[in-house]
Amino acid sequence: MAETEAKVQQSKIEAVGKLKEQFAAYRDFIFTDYRGLTVAQITELRHRLREQRSVFKVVKNGYAKIVLRGLNAPDVSGHLTGPTAIALVKEDAAAAARTLFDYTKESPLKVKGGLIEGGVYDSRQVEALSKLPSKNVLLAQLMGTMKAPLQNLVFALNGITTKLVRTLVAVAEAKQG
Repeated sequence: MAETEAKVQQSKIEAVGKLKEQFAAYRDFIFTDYRGLTVAQITELRHRLREQRSVFKVVKNGYAKIVLRGLNAPDVSGHLTGPTAIALVKEDAAAAARTLFDYTKESPLKVKGGLIEGGVYDSRQVEALSKLPSKNVLLAQLMGTMKAPLQNLVFALNGITTKLVRTLVAVAEAKQG
């Protein structure tokens, strides 16, 4: 009996290679079901996500599974069923998730789940992430919290010296008068 070799078309190998290059440039992935969206709606969503430095790409599930497996990502095959479009996120996954969930309110788009920071999340967890403040807001809150005690100390020390100066001025006025 001769062994049979599965022949894979060169075009498919090239398509997976291109996808792998694209996916490697991004760190987070949010999986959506785009059934029912018109071309105009997909274009508008792509424009909104581009502002978040993200890309919205319709991908064959089989290709996505191969590429993610090649990138040593956890198994997300549960999210790669039916028509799937993937939001490829470069920086702030919460902002991209917020954009997607805002868009679900006005269109038939559905978020299936995500692969964020190396963890697999379902739709509810991605929605919870979308409700968090952005990274910049959280950093600003942290910096304000860290700055407050020092700022209060400066105000207290400044208050003491101001009181001393006022008292000395009052004593000098009293001696002159």
